[in-house]
Amino acid sequence: MSWNRIILTFLTMITFSMGTSQPKELRVLSEDELIVQGLLFDEYKAYEMSRKVFAKLYDDTGAKVYLFREMTASLMGNTHIVNSIERLKLWDEKNPNSIEAKRLLIPLYLTNRQVKEAKIEAEFLIEASNEAKDLDLASNPYLYSGEFKKAIELLNKAYVKSSNEDVLLRMVVIMDEYTQERKKAIQLLETHRRMNIVVSNQLYFKLLSLYIKENNINGVIEIYMTLYDNDKKEEYLTKIIEAYAYKRDIDGAIAFLEENNDDDRILYDLYKSKKYFDKALKLADKFYTKDKNPRWLAEKAILTFEKAKDKNDKQMIKQVVAYFDKALSEGVDDSIYLNYYGYTLIDKDIDVKKGMKIISDALVQQPNNTYYLDSLAWGHYKEKSCDKAYELMKKVVEMEGLDEPEIVEHWDAIQKCK
Repeated sequence: MSWNRIILTFLTMITFSMGTSQPKELRVLSEDELIVQGLLFDEYKAYEMSRKVFAKLYDDTGAKVYLFREMTASLMGNTHIVNSIERLKLWDEKNPNSIEAKRLLIPLYLTNRQVKEAKIEAEFLIEASNEAKDLDLASNPYLYSGEFKKAIELLNKAYVKSSNEDVLLRMVVIMDEYTQERKKAIQLLETHRRMNIVVSNQLYFKLLSLYIKENNINGVIEIYMTLYDNDKKEEYLTKIIEAYAYKRDIDGAIAFLEENNDDDRILYDLYKSKKYFDKALKLADKFYTKDKNPRWLAEKAILTFEKAKDKNDKQMIKQVVAYFDKALSEGVDDSIYLNYYGYTLIDKDIDVKKGMKIISDALVQQPNNTYYLDSLAWGHYKEKSCDKAYELMKKVVEMEGLDEPEIVEHWDAIQKCK
């Protein structure tokens, strides 16, 4: 039997023993045995049982350590709060200068919504102790009563003494949500992260939320870059690119990706969007060499054509056709590539019939794609099949209107042809 099962069995037996016959059973146990019971109950979060055990130990011995254990269990289990306050106050009246008692009375009072009483104990604690944990604890009654400036003052003192990140985060939340000091909160967080080697993601996420509220995109980018440096998660990289896109700084995104060299696929798309064709062609070559996916041949064909200043250059067109033919022979069947190649063959009068056949294959995949229908109509126009061209182009115009210059050009030519 495993240790955990032994403990659970023991706990079960103890639980039953502390039911209807609890006083009788507890009396037969020694102090040491009761201590073990109480500690085990604490470990397994059986706080009500722990409270009962330590209450008996205190009643039997009068030792304050058991009373404080009883109070802690009461708080953790949120049970018998009023009774616990009464018992602790009796001890406190006999020992009025006990800081330990104040540390327990404050949360007990607050749990019972006795804010005024909690504040009295907090004031004593502030006078009696200058420890960071006591200043932190003493801030709570002021938070409950809405005295946020006072709470921040105490938390700041606690933070200065300890550099405790949790204290800082509590202070920042108050400044953000209640005292309209968001910019100051950002400064505090930024100072903390620059002064400390180890910083939790929770702090970075809080900074992100504040920068987003302030619409500070540069701040957002910097924090996501830091997170990405610490942990190469794809989601952080995506957020960086999205932030650059939001501020319409594609070159900034490109510079980041070039420096980090972590996602060439995104970099490739950005090169295309900025028409950095030479850089995009180099990446397409790299991708094809790596995975032999014929898609990259089709991409090279498109890039080669788009890069050319003279769209009628015969040598360039020959290269484009060669790339596309190889891509198709190796299995490319994406309708986007089929339409691009087919339209090129038609528009440049290279092989109209072949172009129309390729576009027909694209239309099998997307029968109502107006770009593909436009390409096919242009093929019929080139073959002087004006009626067929007109019917297809009429459908395109009805669906898309006449907002695109190429549609207008084709529509005018086909109408004249008819």
